[in-house]
This record gives sequence, C-alpha cells and structure tokens, in this order.
Amino acid sequence: MPETRRDLVFEDHFEGPSLDLDVWSPYYLSHWSSREASAATYTVGDSSLTLSIPPDQGLWCEGDHKPDLRVSGIQSGNYSGPVGSTVGQQPYRDGLVVREEQKPFWGWTPNGGYIELRARAEISPRSMVSLWMVGLEDQPERCAEICVMEAFGDAIEPGSAAVGMGLHSFRDPSVPEDFKAVRLPIDLREFHKYAVHWSPGEASFYVDDTLIRSCQGAPSYPMQLMLAVFDFPDRSVGHDADLVPTFTIDHIRGWNVAEQLIA
Repeated sequence: MPETRRDLVFEDHFEGPSLDLDVWSPYYLSHWSSREASAATYTVGDSSLTLSIPPDQGLWCEGDHKPDLRVSGIQSGNYSGPVGSTVGQQPYRDGLVVREEQKPFWGWTPNGGYIELRARAEISPRSMVSLWMVGLEDQPERCAEICVMEAFGDAIEPGSAAVGMGLHSFRDPSVPEDFKAVRLPIDLREFHKYAVHWSPGEASFYVDDTLIRSCQGAPSYPMQLMLAVFDFPDRSVGHDADLVPTFTIDHIRGWNVAEQLIA
C-alpha cells in the first residue's frame, strides 16, 4: 500500500545572530526601487525573526506605487535586467522599468513539497502580513503565485481572522486564479502554523495541520519565498496609527514529499 514519505530539505529557525544571507535577501523587490530604499527593518534573536515597520520607515516606491505602502520583507530569490529595462519580478503596473539592477540571487527555491511557516502577527486595520511564493520569472510566463497565507488587520474580529490562501495566475495562462480568504477561529497574535502541500498541478493549504482548502492547476516550476509585513498609511483610523506592525517567525521548513509502496 502507498505511504507518504517526507524528507526535510530546508529549515531555518532564525537562531542568529543575523539573517542567513545565503538564503534570504532583506530587500523587497529592490529592482523597482533600490536596496537602500527597500531594506527591511528586522531583528533576529531568541530563535525568531521579527519583521517590523517603525514610524520613520519610508514609503516603498514613493510617488509611483498606489496606494502608498511601507514594507519590511525578505525573499529567497531576486534578479532583474539592466536599469531602464522592463525585466523584473512582480511588476505592479504596466510599463514599469528597473531603477537598480539586481544580480541573480537564488537562496532556497523549491519546486514542490510541503512548506511550513510558524508565525504570529501584531497588526492593525491598516496593515497586513503574508507568506507567498512566486515563480523566478527566469522565463516571463513563470510568474504565478502560491499564497500560503495572507492576513489583513481589518479582517480580524473577536475570536477569528480571515486568512487568504490560494493561487494567483498573474501573467501565466496555465495557472488559474483561485484565491479565497477563509475565516478561521484563530488569534493572529498567537503562534500558528501555515503550510502548503504543493505537488504537480495541485496545492493544498493547511492551518495548524488542518486541511483548509485545495486548488487545482498549481504551477510546476521553481518558486522563491516572499515573507513580509505591510503598512498602508492611507488606511489609518484613530489610534491604530501608533501601532508598529510586526510579523514574528519562529521557523520555516520544507520537505520533499513522495509516495512509496510499503510491502
């Protein structure tokens, strides 16, 4: 009879004293901005990584990206074409051009398996957190997204939170758009596990080891991890402007998954 076998192939507990720069780039899509202007605010310690957005952190792609946003993020891959070209990952509008060329950087870029995040968040109605995976865009059509988790502060209610998960096709016609925010009885301020079992053509999403939903048509090419906290200043209402949004990660793990016959 078949039995599922998992082999651990990646694990980061963020034990420090610093971020592993062989795996992670602490800049958010820096080709559309610059490394200096897209650098994450973060700390590594006590076996965790905390991404945050302090009040003095500037806007990302100020004057061009709408709505205004601030972001602290890390990613496990990055590259772009030369300055002035349109070759770059995750463009946010048509006609966007590279402002600072990025050399190819590939940390951990899985192609299938079981990927797990254990994390908690302190966010207000003007902020959000997410772990998503995107194609490397080494070929233009390899650009789809698997969103493992996404949570907005304005979707938190007493005793529950809406957690988004699923597929975004972007410019890959082979991947369907299949994304849904599912309301779950969890407190985002506490640690929870968010995971995806990604096999050719399918992605199944889990929270605290419970299957939440599955999507058909998942991409079948290598992807890089994107992990970030976002803040949208225009959404500020009342006292929430004083909250520093944080995303604290206990670990990220990855397994190869295969079925084998057991006699």
